[in-house]
Amino acid sequence: MNAIVATDIRIVREGTVVVEPSSFSIAPASTVAIIGPNGSGKSSILHAITGLLEVDQGELQVLGKKPEEALSDVAYVLQHMPITPGIPMTVREVVRMGRFATLGALGRLRAKDKKRVLEAMEQLDIVDLANRSIHQLSGGQRQRVFVAQALAQDHSMLLLDEPLTGMDVPSAKVIDQIIHDEPEQGCTVIYTTHDLEEARSADQVLLMAGRVVASGTPEEVLTAEHLAEAYGLGALHPEHGVGNNVLDVIHDDPADGQEVFNRRKMP
Repeated sequence: MNAIVATDIRIVREGTVVVEPSSFSIAPASTVAIIGPNGSGKSSILHAITGLLEVDQGELQVLGKKPEEALSDVAYVLQHMPITPGIPMTVREVVRMGRFATLGALGRLRAKDKKRVLEAMEQLDIVDLANRSIHQLSGGQRQRVFVAQALAQDHSMLLLDEPLTGMDVPSAKVIDQIIHDEPEQGCTVIYTTHDLEEARSADQVLLMAGRVVASGTPEEVLTAEHLAEAYGLGALHPEHGVGNNVLDVIHDDPADGQEVFNRRKMP
């Protein structure tokens, strides 16, 4: 059984179609990169998988169920996780919240729950931060805490929205290792990215441009022709085409919202 099967799904957000009818499937226990320019529908696909956005038409199955029915098996880490100012919470307390989906917010942690929390903290290398306030951490440290919270949850699918964007090198290395280790435990990992090298390291790539332009292995999807279509590069210099095995790929810079050019050799 595929982890996800999407058949002609269309996604509407606040009255605007953000993903035109698209079909794709995702194999279980695999890593999947969703790549495309800003506004291409990357995060909307993740929201639809979790049921945060309804599919306007078509059919979306997650782990063989409707998205809302599969939610307890899906762990989702947003790019910017909300932190309520003024509420003192330690790193350990935040990670323990990953067990709430199983125990409820008032449930008492059992020995196996505490073990699961400790293991998640060890995986993200934050045990030494256990008693620190979440408000005292750097951005990279906070992201590691929220990924640990997701791992502490019972899950067979992990969704990460821009998990490595703006990360310090140590945090990026730890989170990248999680992305590639989780499938060995039977978990499907789906993450959005703007970086071609991150996408090339995945088992499967979804290339977005308001729809799924292409889906398949990195070699099948990350071609000059597909990227030119997704990023609209053919319209910039049509007289040159996309030959010579090199393409100017537009990358979105989350720091200032500007689009910048980055020359990348194509496969």
